[in-house]
Amino acid sequence: MVAVNYVGEELWSFYNAPWEKRVDLARQLMDIAEQLTNNDFEFALYLLDVSFDNFAVGPRDGKVIVVDAENVLVADKRLIKQNKPENYDAWYESRFEDCDREACLSFSKDSLCSRVTVDHNYYAVCQNLLSRYATWRGTTGGLLHDPPAHIAKDGQLETLLDECTRPKKRYGRFQAAKELREYLTQLAAASSSATA
Repeated sequence: MVAVNYVGEELWSFYNAPWEKRVDLARQLMDIAEQLTNNDFEFALYLLDVSFDNFAVGPRDGKVIVVDAENVLVADKRLIKQNKPENYDAWYESRFEDCDREACLSFSKDSLCSRVTVDHNYYAVCQNLLSRYATWRGTTGGLLHDPPAHIAKDGQLETLLDECTRPKKRYGRFQAAKELREYLTQLAAASSSATA
């Protein structure tokens, strides 16, 4: 027996939503990446299959929900700290890989399970959902495609997305993910105050 529940439209259906809605959804996705990576339970949940159809948006509250958690790796950070495998305290950076398929990620299960500080969820969300590298159903550009002219001209969004996806600096993704969350929060706040 299989039980299913309709929780809302899949994220894909918001690909061409108004800019303000897409910014809000992108902010929520980055918040999910943070919550799954760093939480009070000290269990990291790494999403191994990140695509537009694995997320939905609640019809009443507009909240992003993970709807397919079939491919999730659970890492017990307390156990990692206790067992101290080699390089357990060295930050782990996921490696960007150019890919000609939809929703592909490179990852090392061994590294995800033996490091305390890992950037995998940020990488997965930026690469497969938000950035210009995201491809889905024949489209490119991710959820944050075609920003308004004043945001595109500023260049900050593109810089943060690029660094989150394909970092140029060592540990650059960690900082870019933090700054991207803050930037998206500011954009969301500015658009909600403009419509109020």
